[in-house]
Amino acid sequence: MKHTPPNPMTPDEFKKITGASDQVMKNLTLYGERLCKWQKKINLVGNSTLSDLWRRHMLDSAQLYPYFSETSGNIVDLGSGAGFPGLVLSIMGIAPIYLVDSDTKKVTFMREIIRETGASATVHNGRIEELELAQPATVITSRACASVDKLLILSNKLRSPETICLFLKGRKVEEELTDSQKNWKMDAVSEPSLSDPEGSILRLSNILAL
Repeated sequence: MKHTPPNPMTPDEFKKITGASDQVMKNLTLYGERLCKWQKKINLVGNSTLSDLWRRHMLDSAQLYPYFSETSGNIVDLGSGAGFPGLVLSIMGIAPIYLVDSDTKKVTFMREIIRETGASATVHNGRIEELELAQPATVITSRACASVDKLLILSNKLRSPETICLFLKGRKVEEELTDSQKNWKMDAVSEPSLSDPEGSILRLSNILAL
């Protein structure tokens, strides 16, 4: 049976699902407008995703919000790209968040959004393995950046035994998990994505290299 895509999510539907404040909605709306404008000049996201921006990018990112507390500590978003999920979470009030990407144009875009929204995020223009933190990350996030195994390799020096990883993954999540368990011992919990019927939220904890 052919899958019929849902109608594009509206900002009001996003607000109802997430409980976002009026100020957060104002800033996310500005973010979305800037994204569409910049997309005409540089490739920030897949063009086909813009018709359902609030589901494919905003909700996809915002669904991680309930996993955080007021004492989440240092949060690192790997391969942030156009800012998903880290910059959305920052606009929603999660801080401090370090956004890491090596693409200078995408970094420039994220810094512009931070300036316009007042988000409490810091952008690091460079490779993940080059990032230096004074304290290990308490939470590491990532979306569509690399496989589970590669993400754990890249973030190895950023983690402590207490670090939690929250990865937004697609249909190959089980395959990636199986592959990663050749090199890592960890507790893994996968929950269905709110934005993608084939997606999932992967929560990893107690991560140890074998």
